[in-house]
Amino acid sequence: MAFKKISISELSFNPFEKIGKEWLLLTGGNKEKFNTMTASWGQLGVLWNKNVFTCYVRPNRYTYEFIDNGECFTASFFGEQYRNALSFCGSHSGRDCDKVKETGLTPVETDGCMTFEEADLVLVCRKLYNYDMQESGFTTDDGLPEKFFGKDPYHRAYISEITAVYVKE
Repeated sequence: MAFKKISISELSFNPFEKIGKEWLLLTGGNKEKFNTMTASWGQLGVLWNKNVFTCYVRPNRYTYEFIDNGECFTASFFGEQYRNALSFCGSHSGRDCDKVKETGLTPVETDGCMTFEEADLVLVCRKLYNYDMQESGFTTDDGLPEKFFGKDPYHRAYISEITAVYVKE
């Protein structure tokens, strides 16, 4: 399957559905070594006169080291027929298994970053800024830290410029 590069202005979707309900794979690394994980949190917008995507990754996730140590990563969106593959990638660590082998997804390199041939939409992202979330940053008392973190580490946020957009041809 081939991808076609499009202008970001050609995108037309509901980000709340696309990110929060359909999910995506965040993939960092290069063709020699990479890892991917499922995400259902993120934002799209404009910051510093750039089109940006912000994602959140816990430091105990294997994908964290690939995104943190690299210059770029991809956010890849898939059709419903890949729901089981995304579910697997979100519930298993690449430290313990070969996610590509287990899911049947086909890795491909795009603009120096890794994604998957089966994706419908790929955002190539270049990191601009990151910060570590902290409990002290919460401004409400509605239980969000307890609900979403508990004993788990807080996420690192990556604000990244969307340098290219690809869709399945």
